[in-house]
Amino acid sequence: MTGPKLNEKNREAGSSSGTLARAKYVRMSASKARVVLNLIRDQEVVRADEILRFTDREAARVIRKVLASAVANAVNNDELDADDLYVKACYADEGPTLKRFTPRARGRAGSIMKRTCHITVVLDVLSEERQAVRDAKSMASRTPSSNRRARVAASRKPADAPKTDEATAENTDAAEAATTEESES
Repeated sequence: MTGPKLNEKNREAGSSSGTLARAKYVRMSASKARVVLNLIRDQEVVRADEILRFTDREAARVIRKVLASAVANAVNNDELDADDLYVKACYADEGPTLKRFTPRARGRAGSIMKRTCHITVVLDVLSEERQAVRDAKSMASRTPSSNRRARVAASRKPADAPKTDEATAENTDAAEAATTEESES
């Protein structure tokens, strides 16, 4: 896992680590959940939700629910704006393992380990610098349509204008000569 966990032991005294949500005893191994959690760490909430929506893993479905719960906790409990949140930390700890057995040859038993995990997602408010970068990107994404219109208009302008090329003039003269010869005969 990259980055420190923001659980109670590692948190600084008096500082808020953000809004969190947990899903405990999820019937999935922690290593499978960590693969998906690595995709959304340090992402904005909207972007993280998009990533989870289009990830083809069972862990993504569970983690998306945890993310939605964390956003709801931030909006309802901490009165934060959902658009200004990002995934500050996310981690999956191992839960209890259910031990089962299956019969094997010669009276032996093979063990089956049914693993569980506890998934935690911590959200926090974007810093002023990250909000400024996000706003600049959104403004830049709005302007290309007007820039594109200008580029298309500029590209059509030479096509609409009369051609004054020498080769075009020679072709026109040759075409006029051919039509006059046909009309004379």
